[in-house]
Amino acid sequence: MKNELVLKERSYVKTLTKIAALSAVAGVLMLVEMPLWFAPNFYKLDLSEIPVLIGAFAMGPIAGIVIEFIKILLNFVLNGTVTGGVGELANFLIGCSFIIPAGLIYKHHKSSKTAVIGMAVGTLTLTVIGAILNYYLLLPVYAKVFGMPIQAFIDMGSALNPLIIDLKSFILYAVVPFNILKGVVVSAITLLVYKRISPILHR
Repeated sequence: MKNELVLKERSYVKTLTKIAALSAVAGVLMLVEMPLWFAPNFYKLDLSEIPVLIGAFAMGPIAGIVIEFIKILLNFVLNGTVTGGVGELANFLIGCSFIIPAGLIYKHHKSSKTAVIGMAVGTLTLTVIGAILNYYLLLPVYAKVFGMPIQAFIDMGSALNPLIIDLKSFILYAVVPFNILKGVVVSAITLLVYKRISPILHR
């Protein structure tokens, strides 16, 4: 009985250590942002979901959510906030919409095939949830925080793409491609590195 408790305690400590390490990597990666040619400059691609997704695959979706949350806290400490918390909220909600379905599908049956299926479903969920959240919540709240009209975002998008003429077309031609690209890039890199990292995470 005592040995079982010791083993459980060691396992718990190992899990916390792995979560802390992956969160730290995610927090640093979140600082490296890449602007994209088809979206206004407040939409920037970062690769911080890679360690989050790796954690969700290795330890389950709950661990992924915890890593996602700690990542946001670390970024807030390191980088502060210039979005009034809206950007951080968006990153957490949309990040979870990606890693939760991917983690759940992979947990059900761990194989390369289910990993790909999970990431594909995660990318689809990320795209749909991201579009809905941006349209109904994130962009309106962001506009209120900064005292800007929604039209200002549309004008930024229209300057890059003449097909953007209203909020719906902004979502369709800026937000949706951004989230698809993010899901595909994160999935591809995770697929390449996970097998190499997985033995370390399962020790």
